[in-house]
Amino acid sequence: MISRELQYAEQRMQQKWHDFVMAEQRGAAAPVLERMYSAYMLAVEEFNRCSSAQEREQQPQAKPAKKPVSPQNRSGKKRAS
Repeated sequence: MISRELQYAEQRMQQKWHDFVMAEQRGAAAPVLERMYSAYMLAVEEFNRCSSAQEREQQPQAKPAKKPVSPQNRSGKKRAS
């Protein structure tokens, strides 16, 4: 299901970019272009959210994180100060 959402988000993002470029070529006013660019950026953000969600869904279950080793414990001896 997420891949369908990702596909839709990608198509929407591409359409927003196309609309923006075509409006720029037609000589649309700056406020109109700014609004269209903002709409495109929102579509990009939605695409990125969907893409991240799909990546998380496709990754195998995460293993428990290893406890970090402090510099003192690496050699088994405390460091001299």
